[in-house]
Formats: sequence, C-alpha cells, structure tokens
Amino acid sequence: FEDVIGQSHLLGPGKPLRIAFESRHPHSMILWGPPGVGKTTLARLMADAFGLEFIAISAVLGGVKDIRDAVERAQATLARSGRPTVVFVDEVHRFNKAQQDAFLPHVESGLFVFVGATTENPSFEVVGALLSRASVYVLEPLTGEELGELLERARRDYLNGVAI
Repeated sequence: FEDVIGQSHLLGPGKPLRIAFESRHPHSMILWGPPGVGKTTLARLMADAFGLEFIAISAVLGGVKDIRDAVERAQATLARSGRPTVVFVDEVHRFNKAQQDAFLPHVESGLFVFVGATTENPSFEVVGALLSRASVYVLEPLTGEELGELLERARRDYLNGVAI
C-alpha cells in the first residue's frame, strides 16, 4: 500500500481498506469517487492482495453477454482453484436494474467478490440489493501535493528506463 498515492483515509494504517486487505477476507465493495482517483487501481490491488483472478467489465461498453462470460470464467476458476474471482464493474451506475441484479446470485454464492466503481452516488444509482451486499468507500480527489508526487515518480521511472 506504500506505493499507492492518495486515499490515505482508506489505506493508511488502521483505516478501513487497509484493515480489510490485511484481514485476508475479501469482500464486495462499491468505490465511489471522481474520475482519476484510483478506483480501478484499488480493485486490481485487492485481487493481487488476495491472489484472486480479476475480471473487468465496462458498464458503458458491456452488457448481459459480458456478465455471462464473467460467470463462466469465474466458475472455471472456482472449479480449478477453489477461490472466488474479483469481478470489477467500471461505471456500474450505467448498468440498468436487471443487469445489476444479474450479479446478485453470484455475489451471494461466493462465486464473485464484486467491486463496482462509480462517479455517481451509489445510494441512487446502484440497486438496493447489490448495495446491501457491498461496503461503500468514498474516494477523494488527489491533492496538489499528491499529484506532484505522482508526476515525480513517473519522471523518475522514465529516467530509470521503467515502462510507463
């Protein structure tokens, strides 16, 4: 977590996401915040932290077929490894009620650890049944200092030949 810039209110020592990640018990969540604050990065970190398969779905471009494909992949992973799959849905608020409801049986069965990302208030845009099965974390915009740190890291990596 030391490599993550920003979101110290969630990832700092003793903070909710840090505690959750260190517990070794993944749980479903909704990450709510403006664009560019690290919602996708946090979802990938969670999958990595727990050693779980990661499937990303864009609610802007995807649909029922993508959900079915994710179910099939997650079932294969569960059969092979006995472990659930992190299913990340970017812009989850763009899925309609039926599409959001399609995740419920798989979240309840433990096939999925659901991570939804949204820029909209989930209380209004995510169906209640899905919302009740997930923790909501509010991500904050990066500060000027944090953006400067990010740029400095990118510059340093570039100069050291690290692909950006």
